[in-house]
Amino acid sequence: MTQSVVVQVGQCGNQVGCRFWDLALREHAHVNKRGLYDEALSSFFRNVDSRYVKPAVLVDMEEGVVNQILQGPLREVFDSTQLLTDVSGSGNNWAVGNMTYGSAYREKIVDKLRKAAEQCDCLQCFFLIHSMGGGTGSGLGTRVLSLLEEEFPEVCRIVTSIYPSGEDDVITSPYNSVLSMNKLTEHADCVLLVENQSLVDIVNKIKVMSHGTKPGLDIKRNSAVTSGQGGLSGAEKPFDAMNNIVANLLLNITSSARFEGSLNMDLNEIAMNLVPFPRLHYLVPSLTPLYTLADINVPTRRLDQMFSDAFSKDHQLIQADPKHSLYLACALMVRGNVQVSDVRRNIERLRPSLPFVSWNQEGWKTSLCSVPPVGHSHSLLALANNTCVKPTFMELRERFTKLYRKKAHLHHYLHVEGMEQSFFSEAIASLNSLIEEYHHLDATKARLTPDAPRLSIAR
Repeated sequence: MTQSVVVQVGQCGNQVGCRFWDLALREHAHVNKRGLYDEALSSFFRNVDSRYVKPAVLVDMEEGVVNQILQGPLREVFDSTQLLTDVSGSGNNWAVGNMTYGSAYREKIVDKLRKAAEQCDCLQCFFLIHSMGGGTGSGLGTRVLSLLEEEFPEVCRIVTSIYPSGEDDVITSPYNSVLSMNKLTEHADCVLLVENQSLVDIVNKIKVMSHGTKPGLDIKRNSAVTSGQGGLSGAEKPFDAMNNIVANLLLNITSSARFEGSLNMDLNEIAMNLVPFPRLHYLVPSLTPLYTLADINVPTRRLDQMFSDAFSKDHQLIQADPKHSLYLACALMVRGNVQVSDVRRNIERLRPSLPFVSWNQEGWKTSLCSVPPVGHSHSLLALANNTCVKPTFMELRERFTKLYRKKAHLHHYLHVEGMEQSFFSEAIASLNSLIEEYHHLDATKARLTPDAPRLSIAR
């Protein structure tokens, strides 16, 4: 049995990670009624003195969220020696997180990463969870990513990155995000791209559904989308429901590692099959069921409808429509009582409406896990390597340029020891190059032609 290590950095990363562990334990408890330490649990937990302890590293330069975790219902799940905090935070400054704290805590971070890795019999993957807009998640998060490559070059690095919206309350988020993207492009094997605005839209749509006129329409408490406490102490917060959606993304992507299935996917296979070019490793996740979780009376989506949902823009975790862009590859990770024939039938049904690059028309990777999410008969996570990420990157570049053209707020970064203005020019050059690569691929879409009809043999 292979194991993975989760690394949670910054406030957002730790809140999402904590919610993931809360849902994962609830899922294992539902499947394993007797509470025995089995092979499924051993993929993400260690049995220490009859306690389930997870090999994870929690890092934040403020104490608030980590203290909430330690005071919450999941306090026994975390090894306190694997937590690293400071008190002052990074002040929404990438340079402080990356340079100041990254240098000051380098040895401690490496030590905790090694200890977490040593607890695994067969280390398969590192999951890094962080946000892009703040200082610790972006700056220290990408510093940790570079340390992972340095210390464990052969172990796959899958990063879940939460991108800020245009109305973000952190003025310097465009700087932080572009500086982070330079490091993500260089050091990550895969980046699961999630936008705050898409999460807001999904949660708002669920709220609208829950306040409809239909009798009995109400959001389920402690469902997969609503929050409960999510393993944290304290009152529920407005962004908890958004964090839960990201936690469900992680729950689905790790399902093959945690449960049996007729066609399980090794986590390393995601990068192997979905990343044809090293730099183009930004994946668009879509998740279903999503909206049906809001209403206890809404019937479960039929299987074929679920596949259609996964390719509609309402279920994407970024604001994009892949159907109008070019697919490089796509993975379908299905859970529940679903047969290979069901997956193949739906791929053939959807294929004509999904433009794939000419050299990878068969670029589908599939996974079947037999255990569905709690309360559902089946679910589907689609991961698309698609050029539709280009507008997201172009909008980020535009927001960065507006600030950088005036050199606004630049002095806050340049006062940090080790930070140079050349880092900004290198980061924007890297982003420009990335956008250009997607643009060249997009240009080939116009040249796509249907397959020539096969010759028939006369009888």
